[in-house]
Amino acid sequence: MTTRRVAGARVTAALFGLLLVALGMFAGAIPAHADEDDPYRISGNVQLDGEPLEGVALTVDGPGGEQEVETDENGQWRVGVPERGETYVVTLDEETLPEGIVVVDPEDDSPNVKEVEMGQGGRATVNFFIGEGERNVTSFFDQFMQRVVQGLSFGLMLALAAIGLTLVYGTTGISNFAHGEMVTFGAIAAFMLVGPATLALPLWLGYPAAVILSAGLGLILDMILWRPLRRRRVGVVQLMIVSIGLSLALRYTFQLFIGGGTLQLPGSAEDQIPLFGAVQMSVVDMVSLAISVLVIVAFALWLTRSRIGKATRAISDNPSLAAASGIDVDAVVRVVWVVAGTLAGLAGILYAYYRPGIKWDMGAQILLLMFAAVVLGGLGTAYGALVGALIVGILVEVSSLWIPADLKYASALFILIVILLFRPQGILGRRERIG
Repeated sequence: MTTRRVAGARVTAALFGLLLVALGMFAGAIPAHADEDDPYRISGNVQLDGEPLEGVALTVDGPGGEQEVETDENGQWRVGVPERGETYVVTLDEETLPEGIVVVDPEDDSPNVKEVEMGQGGRATVNFFIGEGERNVTSFFDQFMQRVVQGLSFGLMLALAAIGLTLVYGTTGISNFAHGEMVTFGAIAAFMLVGPATLALPLWLGYPAAVILSAGLGLILDMILWRPLRRRRVGVVQLMIVSIGLSLALRYTFQLFIGGGTLQLPGSAEDQIPLFGAVQMSVVDMVSLAISVLVIVAFALWLTRSRIGKATRAISDNPSLAAASGIDVDAVVRVVWVVAGTLAGLAGILYAYYRPGIKWDMGAQILLLMFAAVVLGGLGTAYGALVGALIVGILVEVSSLWIPADLKYASALFILIVILLFRPQGILGRRERIG
């Protein structure tokens, strides 16, 4: 009894320490906002041959959410934004222009969309050049096919992260809320290795090294945190709370080192290549798609053909029976953490190209989608995570044809709720009797 109390006290102290660290980092990482009476501003003019255009609608998207504004009688517009040092996207709605008038820029394929970075001065200007021309309208079917292809790419990338998450849950019972930070770590490690301002290693060397570092992170976390807690037989609820504290600590540590801005990996801004119909993809997107498929196939072969893969499935089915049959559960779980870190790191690199950009909280932004994929496919099943991730990825992209982009992640969670109402165990999950 005394031993259990001592173990409980140690776990409580560890949790309290993690939360204190996270709260301390949070307090130091809160960005300074502008005074409410004098916010940072983005402004501009919309004119046609020197004449102002009134009532033209524009959208400014960035930190703080999406804002809509219209030009006044002088063709001018302005919005207040909350942060400096961030990139904002300004989109002019061509449907609100006079008939036969379009935004003209021979050097830009999307002249009605401009990016602007808010500098330290707190002011930025975006002007649009307007002229006569032919407005190109993409059909709904073409837009739908483009979204499906993008959703497939996003779903495969999401599957890499979700498979690692479900492997950990299946073998240890841990709902690892710090898995998103393992995704972020892979992207940051890649930037530190291949970025022009850092080591500037060649891509063929830097990216595999970043994946290896991510695998090392999974191993270290298991050695110093999860394995000791497993040996003390800490409950799954306490383990979940520890993972939340670890997530906060890692997240704000990333912000401490890389700041709150967006970093770009080499080759992020590449031209789109027509594939079929109106579907376009960049070379980076196609390479990312191919890598995701190859890695998932290799993982499936490892899980079904290798000795450790079979042991992993045995532990997921029944840990006690697997241990009784001679399987070294601790050794297999350690391999699972390494595999989870490897897949999460690779997913982080691919996600940095998909977004595009690296941010300190990028993994946390898709954490709920990873859990949605795992639950939708079936808790603890790797193939279920793959199926769930593909469904979530395609739904997220296709739904943006009907709902605002800020709500597209909510569509996947809504479908998750609907499916679980009819099949609580998930698509590939098994029914289990409780009690």
